[in-house]
Amino acid sequence: MTKVFIDGKDGTTGLKIFRRFENRKDIELILIDADKRKDINERKRLINESDVTFLCLPDAAAIEAVSLVENPNVKIFDTSTAHRTEKGWSYGFPELSRDFRKSVESSNRIAVPGCYASGFNSIVYPLIKNGLISSDYDIVCYALSGYTGAGKKGIAQYEDENRDSELDSPRLYALTQEHKHLKEMKAVSGLSKEPVFSPIICDYPQGMVVTVPVFTDRMTKKYSPYDICKMFKEHYGGSDIVKVRDIGYTQGMIGTNNFAGRDDMEIEINGNEDRVLITSRFDNLGKGASGAAIQCLNIALGIDEKTGLNIGD
Repeated sequence: MTKVFIDGKDGTTGLKIFRRFENRKDIELILIDADKRKDINERKRLINESDVTFLCLPDAAAIEAVSLVENPNVKIFDTSTAHRTEKGWSYGFPELSRDFRKSVESSNRIAVPGCYASGFNSIVYPLIKNGLISSDYDIVCYALSGYTGAGKKGIAQYEDENRDSELDSPRLYALTQEHKHLKEMKAVSGLSKEPVFSPIICDYPQGMVVTVPVFTDRMTKKYSPYDICKMFKEHYGGSDIVKVRDIGYTQGMIGTNNFAGRDDMEIEINGNEDRVLITSRFDNLGKGASGAAIQCLNIALGIDEKTGLNIGD
């Protein structure tokens, strides 16, 4: 069995990963005593005794944890933002290209993508990679997320019965355009500059929709929504995890919480000959966090990547 240690098990993502292993017969969980969770020597011992360690920690603590690794065979899966653009680390979105998948298969250092960045890169990377837009296209992106993406303090704020009434409505944030995911959004997608990014946190637990609008007359040539849809379908090659829907799949409104509890993602193309909306919908705690981490683990272990995942139609 594969010995797995979760450093930061009590956080939102750590708990989700822990619960996914409860019924896995191929995984042996290494647990740390509650009173030693911050004991650096005990954490070091367990990291180096494991085959796989998941880091579900703030950035600084994740960097510290990596410095504790002495066993060259330990595979590290970091769910923080600390290593997503660092040299020597694989970016854990295997559907983006064969190179991304090969890197996950062979690496001992895998950075699990950010939730917003997953939706963004699922859209912008194929557009640039397949030549539909240039790397200097002026990208604008807006996204809506459930409040579980805000971490333990944010969740407690939203679930407090005496909470501020402002939390009843969607709230736009990252107003200074300095969101922590922007670095990987630019680096992974292939953009030459950061996009304008407007994330919005909403009063429901799980689910996320990320949308990138494009003007067709500013693409490398005039593409119709059907052309764009065809490219996405070919790029993702019938993936069971990243699904590209047919034009007209949604007739009315795209809900943001429909994928709660799922580990897959769907991409839709809507609009007209002049203006197109490309939307990625998924669970911010699924394909946007713990689901992506488990998928990458499965790939790195050489087993069916969907093991332990909840994949819909």
